[in-house]
Amino acid sequence: MAAAALMSPTPFFRRSLTQRPRPTISCCSHSFKFKRQYTSVMIVPTGIGAAIGGYAGDALPVARALSTVVDCLITHPNVLNAAMLYWPMPNTLYVEGYALDRFAEGLWALQPVHQNRVGIVLDAGIEEELRIRHLQVADAARASLGLPVIEYTVTDTPLEVEKWIDPETGKSTGRIRHPDSLIRAVWNLVNRSKVNAVAVVGRFPDDDDTDDVDEYRLGMGVDLLAGVEAVISHLVVKEFKIPCAHAPAMSPLTMSLSLSPKSAAEEIGYTFLPCVLAGLSNAPQYLVNSSESIGRDFISASDVDSVILPRDACGGDGTLAFARSTKNKPLIITVEENDTVLNDTADKLGFETLQVSNYWEAIGVVASHKAGINPFSLRRNKIPNIGCAPSMHVNGHTITR
Repeated sequence: MAAAALMSPTPFFRRSLTQRPRPTISCCSHSFKFKRQYTSVMIVPTGIGAAIGGYAGDALPVARALSTVVDCLITHPNVLNAAMLYWPMPNTLYVEGYALDRFAEGLWALQPVHQNRVGIVLDAGIEEELRIRHLQVADAARASLGLPVIEYTVTDTPLEVEKWIDPETGKSTGRIRHPDSLIRAVWNLVNRSKVNAVAVVGRFPDDDDTDDVDEYRLGMGVDLLAGVEAVISHLVVKEFKIPCAHAPAMSPLTMSLSLSPKSAAEEIGYTFLPCVLAGLSNAPQYLVNSSESIGRDFISASDVDSVILPRDACGGDGTLAFARSTKNKPLIITVEENDTVLNDTADKLGFETLQVSNYWEAIGVVASHKAGINPFSLRRNKIPNIGCAPSMHVNGHTITR
């Protein structure tokens, strides 16, 4: 008769402040398995011209591959959003960038959910035909995908989105001239319709004749939209502490015969909204106060085992928080091939990382780390002879080992 399991498997993402999960034990004739779930964070900051992840969801294949190696993958909309395209990954958490930073700092925890009540905020500056297109997309997501999109509202004033490239850093940024209008619209949805996740659709200026847009469509340069998109979602998440993501509304671009595959996802429809609705439909909720977390399932920064990001984009709040962690410090892996316009390397910032050439290597390192194997033991001549610890000094006397 086969040996019985000693303990039932722990449900996925089970966490509690008062009682940590019981590790799964499987009993067989050869070995025991007694390990907690392995959690990775994948970061590709938005609007910095990342070679992989700086365009239209072109880091999504990396996330898909990584999600098959880890038990839980935490990442953000810039990685997972591909306009009309998206890919469901049951073990992947869709976390807005501001919330991800607070999570890394240990200030917020993540509570996985089965379903959110999603509301949509439409910019009053969107023309009627373009507004109808977005509402049709929302209805399609409700009927064809079964997404819990509850209601929409329109801002009482056009948001007036402005965007530009920061001359000092080279990354894209911007502002909305009427942030209070956005706050009022979200407040209306949250309090009237009881939504707990919000998609914002802002009307962006049409500038398809600029050199920057042409470069972006060729898979070069910086995404002009991304920086201010982050400004918009950060504003909502900071104020309401619920999941939020942004989808820009623009007139369709004129067709290009020389289009990079990395940018092509944004050319196949009238809207970028589908991926946002899909991501928000089961994005984790944010637990801000420790009292809210007691007795509830959650994931905290101390559960993170590894962090993967571009080599020269290590200066973000979340990355610095993980690097300076004194409790369960994760392995930080930097990817050389994914270069950006920034120059914020770990060496300059004073912390150690494991640098790899590309995401193939990064995923191999994560697989080794999860297996409890020194990644360098998989390389040729990377394991030197074991060293000797220095002598101990006790009461002024040297004790030789």
